[in-house]
Amino acid sequence: MMQPTQQAPALSANPQAARLYIDLLKKVITCSLWKGGDGAIIPRRGLVRRLVVGTARSMGLRVIRPVRGDERQEGRDWPVLAHSMTGQKRIDALVELVETVLRDNVPGDFIETGVWRGGSVILMRGVLKAWGVADRVVWCADSFEGLPPPDPKIAADKGDVLHQYSELAVSIEEVKSNFDAYGLLDDQVRFLKGWFKDTLPTAPIEKLAIARLDGDMYESTMDALVSLYPKLSPGGFLIVDDYEVSQSCKQAVHEYREKHHINEPIVPIDTHSAYWRRA
Repeated sequence: MMQPTQQAPALSANPQAARLYIDLLKKVITCSLWKGGDGAIIPRRGLVRRLVVGTARSMGLRVIRPVRGDERQEGRDWPVLAHSMTGQKRIDALVELVETVLRDNVPGDFIETGVWRGGSVILMRGVLKAWGVADRVVWCADSFEGLPPPDPKIAADKGDVLHQYSELAVSIEEVKSNFDAYGLLDDQVRFLKGWFKDTLPTAPIEKLAIARLDGDMYESTMDALVSLYPKLSPGGFLIVDDYEVSQSCKQAVHEYREKHHINEPIVPIDTHSAYWRRA
């Protein structure tokens, strides 16, 4: 297992303790530490039309079912309790990429665009804490009100209904509370509240080592790429959470790459996500 060059005074003396902390953090964030301890949300708007579900929705109740098979491993469910819906494979990959830029001394902060309950940004902050890295900031960019309605001028987002899902709207207060629960809410965590097109162009970010995009839509993905990719350091990683499952997201990625002559290979993480490393 790779070890970062920058290490904490407390944990670096015992790398095994740092590794145990990070592994425990991953299990808590995904709620995989407790067997059968979490459930999956059936969104209020969706394809399920059973009478019992319809009745519960009419009463304003959230419908929950058990997690099935490897859903949590692959990140294919909407968790009730977990602070991330990305699943174990993407969580593992994120830690590996964060530790790679630390090991290789790639300069820059970390950012996620679209943080939901904060699981991935909490994890990035936790890895920095474990290895004693005090000179990087984790940026949390989100509307904290859910996804935007599709822009009629953007054909790729036509018919997108994600803005109708109340389950995707998590307040900034809740995300801060989640950070605080892990003891990780400090001045190395900063928030950019608002639509990406409004917040990212003027965000006071000089360099990035990790940019994790989770905007689902064409517009959200393109807004993030246009504002953030020029700040990504050589050797840094661009992660696209919805690359394999959202055609509009994939379209934005390929259009941006083609326009800017980006030829680095895209590496799949699981059935949803992919990344590339800037040359």
